[in-house]
Amino acid sequence: MKTIARWLAPMALFAAPAAAQDTPDIEMWRLDCGVIDLSDSGPFSDGHLYDGEPRTLTDSCYVIRNGDRYLLWDTGVSSSLIGNPVSQFIFTMSLERSIVDQLADIDISPEQVTFVGLSHYHGDHIGQAAEFPGATLLMNSRDLAVVRSGANAEATAALAPWIGEDAGEALNFSGDHDVFGDGSVTILSMPGHTPGHSSLLVRLPESGNFLLTGDLYHFREQIENRGVPAFNTDRADTLASFERFGQIDASLDAIIVIQHDPGDIERLPAFPASAR
Repeated sequence: MKTIARWLAPMALFAAPAAAQDTPDIEMWRLDCGVIDLSDSGPFSDGHLYDGEPRTLTDSCYVIRNGDRYLLWDTGVSSSLIGNPVSQFIFTMSLERSIVDQLADIDISPEQVTFVGLSHYHGDHIGQAAEFPGATLLMNSRDLAVVRSGANAEATAALAPWIGEDAGEALNFSGDHDVFGDGSVTILSMPGHTPGHSSLLVRLPESGNFLLTGDLYHFREQIENRGVPAFNTDRADTLASFERFGQIDASLDAIIVIQHDPGDIERLPAFPASAR
Protein backbone atom coordinates (compact mmCIF):
# COMPACT_ATOMS: atom_id res chain seq x y z
CA MET A 1 0.00 0.00 0.00
CA LYS A 2 2.83 2.43 0.78
CA THR A 3 4.30 1.86 -2.68
CA ILE A 4 0.95 2.63 -4.32
CA ALA A 5 0.59 5.76 -2.21
CA ARG A 6 3.99 7.00 -3.34
CA TRP A 7 2.92 6.64 -6.97
CA LEU A 8 -0.47 8.27 -6.46
CA ALA A 9 0.72 11.30 -4.47
CA PRO A 10 2.38 13.14 -7.40
CA MET A 11 -0.73 12.53 -9.53
CA ALA A 12 -2.72 14.74 -7.17
CA LEU A 13 -0.82 17.75 -8.50
CA PHE A 14 -2.48 17.33 -11.89
CA ALA A 15 -5.89 16.26 -10.73
CA ALA A 16 -8.75 18.50 -11.83
CA PRO A 17 -9.48 21.33 -9.39
CA ALA A 18 -12.19 20.80 -6.80
CA ALA A 19 -15.87 21.00 -7.65
CA ALA A 20 -17.22 24.44 -8.52
CA GLN A 21 -18.48 25.12 -4.99
CA ASP A 22 -14.97 24.44 -3.66
CA THR A 23 -13.11 26.33 -6.40
CA PRO A 24 -10.71 28.83 -4.81
CA ASP A 25 -11.12 32.55 -5.37
CA ILE A 26 -8.09 33.01 -7.61
CA GLU A 27 -6.80 35.62 -10.05
CA MET A 28 -3.52 36.47 -11.76
CA TRP A 29 -1.85 39.72 -12.83
CA ARG A 30 1.15 40.28 -15.10
CA LEU A 31 3.71 42.80 -13.86
CA ASP A 32 6.33 44.60 -15.96
CA CYS A 33 9.67 43.69 -14.40
CA GLY A 34 12.13 44.98 -16.99
CA VAL A 35 13.25 45.05 -20.61
CA ILE A 36 16.29 43.31 -22.08
CA ASP A 37 17.60 44.60 -25.43
CA LEU A 38 19.86 42.11 -27.22
CA SER A 39 22.28 43.16 -29.94
CA ASP A 40 22.81 39.48 -30.87
CA SER A 41 20.58 36.51 -30.00
CA GLY A 42 23.29 34.02 -30.96
CA PRO A 43 23.93 32.63 -27.45
CA PHE A 44 20.28 31.57 -27.21
CA SER A 45 20.98 28.61 -29.50
CA ASP A 46 23.98 26.29 -29.34
CA GLY A 47 23.04 25.30 -32.90
CA HIS A 48 23.63 28.87 -34.21
CA LEU A 49 19.94 29.32 -35.05
CA TYR A 50 19.79 33.00 -34.10
CA ASP A 51 23.31 34.28 -34.79
CA GLY A 52 23.43 38.03 -35.41
CA GLU A 53 19.73 38.62 -34.72
CA PRO A 54 18.94 41.62 -32.49
CA ARG A 55 15.94 41.15 -30.25
CA THR A 56 14.02 42.82 -27.44
CA LEU A 57 12.89 40.64 -24.54
CA THR A 58 10.38 41.57 -21.88
CA ASP A 59 10.97 40.58 -18.27
CA SER A 60 7.58 39.57 -16.89
CA CYS A 61 6.62 38.71 -13.32
CA TYR A 62 3.25 37.54 -12.05
CA VAL A 63 1.24 37.82 -8.85
CA ILE A 64 -1.42 35.22 -8.12
CA ARG A 65 -4.05 35.62 -5.43
CA ASN A 66 -5.63 32.54 -3.87
CA GLY A 67 -8.12 33.75 -1.27
CA ASP A 68 -6.08 35.96 1.03
CA ARG A 69 -2.72 34.43 0.08
CA TYR A 70 -0.44 35.77 -2.65
CA LEU A 71 2.31 34.18 -4.75
CA LEU A 72 4.80 36.46 -6.51
CA TRP A 73 6.31 34.46 -9.38
CA ASP A 74 9.79 35.75 -10.32
CA THR A 75 10.96 39.23 -9.37
CA GLY A 76 12.63 40.64 -12.50
CA VAL A 77 15.67 42.88 -12.59
CA SER A 78 16.89 44.98 -9.66
CA SER A 79 14.93 48.14 -8.87
CA SER A 80 18.31 49.95 -8.93
CA LEU A 81 17.93 49.95 -12.75
CA ILE A 82 15.03 52.41 -12.65
CA GLY A 83 16.34 55.38 -14.64
CA ASN A 84 19.74 53.70 -14.74
CA PRO A 85 19.96 51.08 -17.54
CA VAL A 86 22.89 48.68 -17.39
CA SER A 87 24.74 47.35 -20.45
CA GLN A 88 26.84 44.18 -20.39
CA PHE A 89 28.23 42.03 -23.19
CA ILE A 90 25.41 41.86 -25.81
CA PHE A 91 22.49 43.16 -23.75
CA THR A 92 21.09 46.24 -22.04
CA MET A 93 18.66 45.88 -19.12
CA SER A 94 16.26 48.59 -17.98
CA LEU A 95 13.27 49.00 -15.66
CA GLU A 96 10.51 51.62 -15.44
CA ARG A 97 8.68 50.75 -12.18
CA SER A 98 9.36 48.52 -9.22
CA ILE A 99 7.19 45.55 -8.30
CA VAL A 100 6.29 47.24 -5.00
CA ASP A 101 4.96 50.30 -6.86
CA GLN A 102 2.92 48.15 -9.25
CA LEU A 103 1.46 46.08 -6.41
CA ALA A 104 0.35 49.32 -4.74
CA ASP A 105 -1.84 49.98 -7.79
CA ILE A 106 -3.85 46.87 -6.92
CA ASP A 107 -3.77 47.47 -3.15
CA ILE A 108 -1.23 44.77 -2.29
CA SER A 109 1.51 45.60 0.19
CA PRO A 110 4.84 43.73 0.38
CA GLU A 111 3.75 42.30 3.74
CA GLN A 112 0.76 40.62 2.09
CA VAL A 113 2.95 38.53 -0.24
CA THR A 114 2.87 35.02 1.21
CA PHE A 115 5.25 33.30 -1.20
CA VAL A 116 8.04 34.44 -3.51
CA GLY A 117 8.42 31.67 -6.10
CA LEU A 118 11.50 31.75 -8.33
CA SER A 119 11.87 29.88 -11.59
CA HIS A 120 15.67 29.93 -11.15
CA TYR A 121 18.56 31.95 -9.75
CA HIS A 122 19.53 34.21 -12.70
CA GLY A 123 19.68 37.93 -11.97
CA ASP A 124 16.79 38.96 -14.22
CA HIS A 125 14.42 36.72 -12.23
CA ILE A 126 15.54 37.46 -8.65
CA GLY A 127 16.38 41.17 -8.76
CA GLN A 128 13.63 42.44 -6.44
CA ALA A 129 13.13 39.36 -4.25
CA ALA A 130 14.77 40.98 -1.21
CA GLU A 131 11.99 43.58 -1.12
CA PHE A 132 9.72 40.82 0.24
CA PRO A 133 11.76 39.46 3.17
CA GLY A 134 8.70 38.33 5.12
CA ALA A 135 7.55 35.96 2.38
CA THR A 136 8.37 32.26 2.25
CA LEU A 137 10.83 31.57 -0.57
CA LEU A 138 9.81 28.75 -2.91
CA MET A 139 12.68 27.37 -5.00
CA ASN A 140 13.83 24.03 -6.35
CA SER A 141 16.39 22.48 -4.01
CA ARG A 142 19.04 22.13 -6.72
CA ASP A 143 18.98 25.84 -7.50
CA LEU A 144 18.77 26.85 -3.85
CA ALA A 145 21.87 24.71 -3.18
CA VAL A 146 23.76 26.73 -5.81
CA VAL A 147 22.66 29.98 -4.17
CA ARG A 148 23.62 28.85 -0.69
CA SER A 149 26.98 27.53 -1.86
CA GLY A 150 28.03 31.01 -2.98
CA ALA A 151 28.84 29.74 -6.47
CA ASN A 152 26.71 32.55 -7.94
CA ALA A 153 27.58 35.67 -5.95
CA GLU A 154 24.83 37.80 -7.51
CA ALA A 155 22.17 35.27 -6.52
CA THR A 156 23.57 34.85 -3.02
CA ALA A 157 23.38 38.62 -2.46
CA ALA A 158 19.92 39.02 -4.00
CA LEU A 159 18.48 36.22 -1.86
CA ALA A 160 20.24 37.23 1.36
CA PRO A 161 16.97 37.34 3.39
CA TRP A 162 16.76 33.53 3.06
CA ILE A 163 20.41 32.70 3.67
CA GLY A 164 22.46 32.69 6.86
CA GLU A 165 21.76 32.49 10.57
CA ASP A 166 18.83 34.92 10.55
CA ALA A 167 17.35 33.54 7.34
CA GLY A 168 13.64 33.76 6.68
CA GLU A 169 11.57 30.74 5.76
CA ALA A 170 12.55 28.92 2.56
CA LEU A 171 10.70 25.90 1.23
CA ASN A 172 12.66 23.88 -1.31
CA PHE A 173 11.58 20.79 -3.21
CA SER A 174 13.21 18.44 -5.70
CA GLY A 175 10.22 17.92 -8.01
CA ASP A 176 6.85 19.59 -8.51
CA HIS A 177 5.23 21.62 -5.74
CA ASP A 178 1.55 22.42 -5.11
CA VAL A 179 1.80 26.02 -3.88
CA PHE A 180 -1.60 26.47 -2.20
CA GLY A 181 -2.39 22.80 -1.58
CA ASP A 182 -5.50 22.80 -3.78
CA GLY A 183 -4.08 22.10 -7.26
CA SER A 184 -4.67 25.66 -8.50
CA VAL A 185 -0.98 26.58 -8.83
CA THR A 186 1.83 24.07 -9.31
CA ILE A 187 5.54 24.75 -9.64
CA LEU A 188 6.80 22.32 -12.29
CA SER A 189 10.30 20.86 -12.31
CA MET A 190 11.82 21.75 -15.71
CA PRO A 191 15.61 21.43 -15.29
CA GLY A 192 18.19 22.26 -17.93
CA HIS A 193 18.42 26.02 -18.05
CA THR A 194 19.75 25.72 -14.51
CA PRO A 195 19.99 22.52 -12.45
CA GLY A 196 16.68 23.21 -10.69
CA HIS A 197 14.85 25.40 -13.17
CA SER A 198 11.04 25.49 -12.79
CA SER A 199 7.98 26.59 -14.74
CA LEU A 200 4.50 27.33 -13.35
CA LEU A 201 1.06 25.86 -14.01
CA VAL A 202 -1.85 28.14 -13.07
CA ARG A 203 -5.43 26.87 -13.31
CA LEU A 204 -7.96 29.70 -13.43
CA PRO A 205 -11.68 28.87 -13.11
CA GLU A 206 -12.80 31.21 -15.90
CA SER A 207 -9.78 31.71 -18.18
CA GLY A 208 -8.43 28.15 -18.17
CA ASN A 209 -4.96 26.69 -17.68
CA PHE A 210 -1.80 28.77 -18.10
CA LEU A 211 1.80 27.59 -18.35
CA LEU A 212 4.36 30.25 -17.42
CA THR A 213 7.68 29.17 -18.87
CA GLY A 214 10.31 30.76 -16.65
CA ASP A 215 13.34 30.49 -18.95
CA LEU A 216 12.52 27.10 -20.44
CA TYR A 217 11.87 29.19 -23.56
CA HIS A 218 12.82 32.83 -24.16
CA PHE A 219 10.84 33.38 -27.37
CA ARG A 220 8.40 31.52 -29.61
CA GLU A 221 10.97 30.31 -32.14
CA GLN A 222 12.52 28.09 -29.50
CA ILE A 223 9.33 26.06 -29.25
CA GLU A 224 9.26 25.55 -33.00
CA ASN A 225 12.94 24.77 -33.63
CA ARG A 226 13.94 23.51 -30.14
CA GLY A 227 16.71 26.06 -29.79
CA VAL A 228 18.79 25.29 -26.68
CA PRO A 229 20.75 28.24 -25.25
CA ALA A 230 24.51 27.73 -25.15
CA PHE A 231 24.54 28.92 -21.52
CA ASN A 232 22.10 26.26 -20.24
CA THR A 233 23.61 23.96 -17.63
CA ASP A 234 22.43 20.69 -19.21
CA ARG A 235 21.36 20.16 -22.81
CA ALA A 236 19.81 16.73 -22.28
CA ASP A 237 17.77 17.97 -19.33
CA THR A 238 16.60 20.93 -21.41
CA LEU A 239 15.36 18.69 -24.22
CA ALA A 240 13.63 16.41 -21.74
CA SER A 241 11.93 19.43 -20.17
CA PHE A 242 10.84 20.61 -23.63
CA GLU A 243 9.18 17.22 -24.10
CA ARG A 244 7.46 17.17 -20.72
CA PHE A 245 6.28 20.77 -21.01
CA GLY A 246 4.76 20.00 -24.43
CA GLN A 247 2.93 16.96 -23.08
CA ILE A 248 1.46 18.96 -20.19
CA ASP A 249 0.40 21.70 -22.60
CA ALA A 250 -1.37 19.21 -24.88
CA SER A 251 -3.00 17.28 -22.03
CA LEU A 252 -4.36 20.33 -20.23
CA ASP A 253 -5.09 22.45 -23.34
CA ALA A 254 -3.06 25.20 -21.72
CA ILE A 255 -2.17 28.72 -22.80
CA ILE A 256 1.62 29.01 -22.93
CA VAL A 257 3.00 32.34 -21.74
CA ILE A 258 6.67 32.84 -22.55
CA GLN A 259 7.81 35.27 -19.89
CA HIS A 260 10.49 36.93 -22.04
CA ASP A 261 8.51 37.18 -25.30
CA PRO A 262 6.88 40.62 -25.83
CA GLY A 263 4.33 38.94 -28.10
CA ASP A 264 2.98 36.95 -25.16
CA ILE A 265 2.14 39.98 -23.01
CA GLU A 266 -1.31 40.14 -24.60
CA ARG A 267 -2.09 36.58 -23.45
CA LEU A 268 -3.11 38.08 -20.12
CA PRO A 269 -5.21 41.21 -19.48
CA ALA A 270 -3.32 44.50 -19.43
CA PHE A 271 -2.36 45.57 -15.92
CA PRO A 272 -4.05 46.47 -13.60
CA ALA A 273 -6.75 44.09 -14.89
CA SER A 274 -6.43 40.44 -13.87
CA ALA A 275 -7.22 37.05 -15.37
CA ARG A 276 -9.67 34.91 -13.40
